Amino acid sequence: MSEEQNEIPGAGAAPANEPRFQLQKIYVKDVSFELPNAPMIFQEEGAAEIKLNLSQRVNTPQEGVFEVVLTVTVTATTAEKTAYLAEVHQAGLFSISGLDDAQQTAVLNTLCPHSLFPYAARTITGLVADGGFPPLVLQPINFEQVYQQRLRDAQAQQAEAAADMEVQGNA
Repeated sequence: MSEEQNEIPGAGAAPANEPRFQLQKIYVKDVSFELPNAPMIFQEEGAAEIKLNLSQRVNTPQEGVFEVVLTVTVTATTAEKTAYLAEVHQAGLFSISGLDDAQQTAVLNTLCPHSLFPYAARTITGLVADGGFPPLVLQPINFEQVYQQRLRDAQAQQAEAAADMEVQGNA
């Protein structure tokens, strides 16, 4: 009797050139909450104006492993005074391979921050509530749209710089 071996597609190690994305770890790298005008700010009337600022940086601790740090800063002002400032540096380690440079850059700027944002938002919400303010719910961010806008802005700047160089060269 002969033995049959049935191979399951996708089982075992993936070929080296096949795209791979793996989230290894999510962690808070830094967190800050400030109430510069407490306790007087609690006496202020009116709704606070909320400003949200996002930034990110990417480190490469080893080949194929990327640390993405998403910084979310929320500043609330009431009557032109800072009510609070909440900031979290939400980080993640991602293993990425099998992508060309453009694809890898897109993943680092879209999928990675998209994975980190819910954790950062939860931390911000807790800080604000623990600070004595009404709960703050941060709306989801479309990181694909943000990335595409940054690409358009960079292309426009390059075109503008090329046009400036052309004008200066003809002068």
